[in-house]
Order: sequence, then C-alpha cells, then structure tokens
Amino acid sequence: MTLYPSVHATALSDSLSFGASFGQLPIAWQFVFAIAFGLAIGSFVNVVAHRLPVMLERAWRAEVGDATGAPPPDDGLPARYNLCVPRSACPHCGHVLRWWENIPLLSYALLRGRCSACKTTIGLRYPLVEVGTAAFAALSLWSFGPTGTALAAFVLCTALVTMSAIDSETRLLPDSLTLPLLWAGLLVNLLDTFVSLRAAVVGAVAGYVFLWSIYWLFRFVRGVEGMGYGDFKLLAALGAWLGWDALPQIVLIAAVAGAVVGLAATWLGRMRFEEPLPFGPFLAIGGVATLFMGHPLYRLFGG
Repeated sequence: MTLYPSVHATALSDSLSFGASFGQLPIAWQFVFAIAFGLAIGSFVNVVAHRLPVMLERAWRAEVGDATGAPPPDDGLPARYNLCVPRSACPHCGHVLRWWENIPLLSYALLRGRCSACKTTIGLRYPLVEVGTAAFAALSLWSFGPTGTALAAFVLCTALVTMSAIDSETRLLPDSLTLPLLWAGLLVNLLDTFVSLRAAVVGAVAGYVFLWSIYWLFRFVRGVEGMGYGDFKLLAALGAWLGWDALPQIVLIAAVAGAVVGLAATWLGRMRFEEPLPFGPFLAIGGVATLFMGHPLYRLFGG
C-alpha cells in the first residue's frame, strides 16, 4: 500500500528537478529549446488540423450509414486513419514523405514550398502554423519564465492555433477541441494560475451565454444564423482560462479584427460583402492578446 505514494513522490520530485534544471540553463539555450519544441509541436498541429476534420466527417458518415443502412461513400483513404497512421503524404499525389521532408520549417524551405514528387504547391498554412507555435513558445517563456505557467500558456496558444487553422478551412470548431480546452482552463485555475477558480467558472458561463444571446438576437432580427455553436464554446473556454473580466476585451479585439479583415478582403475582391467569416480565429487573436498583455481595457474603464 505504500507503493503508489512513493511513485507519485518520485514523479513529482523528478518533475521539479527537471524544471529547476531547465531554469538553470543560460537564457539563450532556454529560448533555443522553446523554439525547437514549438516547431515540433507546430508540425503536429498541422497533422491535427488536416486530419481531424476528415476523421469527424468519417464518423458522421458512419453514423448516417448505421441509421439508414447505406454504406458510407469511399473517400479513397485507408480504413485505419487517425492522428498517428498512416504516415504523412502529399494530399494530391499520395507521395509518402521521407524523414527529411518532415522537418518543421526547414523541409518547406528546402522543397521551396512544393511536393518533391508532383511539384504541387504546399499551402502556406504549414510553415505559418510552425512559425506561430514556435513564436508562442518563446513568448510564453519570455512572459512567464521557465515555469508551469509558461507551459500552460503555450498549451492554450497551441490549442487556439489548431482551432484557428481548422475553422479557417472548414468553418468548424470541433467539440473534441473546444470542450477539453474549457475543462483544462478550469483545472489550470484550480491553482489560481491565471485567475481564481471562481473567476474562471463565471468566465466560462458568461462566455457561452454572451455569444448564445447574440446568436439568438441576430437570428430573431435577421432570420439567419450569425455564428456557430462552436464560437460559444470557444469563448466559454477562453473565459475559463482568463476569467470573466477578460471577455469584453476578447470580444472587442475579435470584432475589430474581424471587421478589418472582412473589409480588406471585400475591398480586394477576395470575398463578397455578405459572405460570413469564421469568427474562431478572431476570438483566438483576442484570447492570445489578452493572455500576454493583460486587461488594459478593463483597467481603463475602472475595473
């Protein structure tokens, strides 16, 4: 009966020892490690952003098939398809990537942004995601030091990058990402990491209710849906991580950023004026900005 306490104590001791050892490294080496780690995580984020929507669509089709008795259509992909298998391949020609074609950022530069087999252009999303996660890893370290808070901040940023990539391409914010992020925010703040647990709980509820109310008001006035339910859950998750008093600033930044991008895209002819924009990436921008710069708008208005 004494085995488990000793195992937990050893694991905790090893964890604290690793954190202390990392903190004793020269600052430059800490940032080198953080950037390399961020690039590696960014490579995996690209896998998730590409494969998770396909996995969800397959699951939905299977459910429809079970309900109707009709076999799901063949999508040309292997029967076993998840975040681990099969190996990464070009979506156009099926060329399986060799190890040197899978190095974060460097492979994109060496291949000049094209598949080595069919020469099809590789989307800019791949290097941008890797650069983004590396930048957030370095920014988390710079803002919070070599601490668990920095790691938590990086986890939040990585989740927001992943959901932004998916929402931008599919107009989808999966429950399999938004709901775990919400619960993770509440768990992180059990230790008052970013805000008190009370502020986190109120933030989660207020974030969901606020956008839910906007959704139904817009639907009542215009007769159409102005946003998806995934946006409610994402703002609830941000409230759980950053607290209720962060929500007005997050929404304001998201609304302004969305308006600027929408008007610019319309002016450049990239989209029609009435065409909707995915709101998830802009909520993510508001969340990241608030995470690193605090709540200046709340303080400005007497908070």
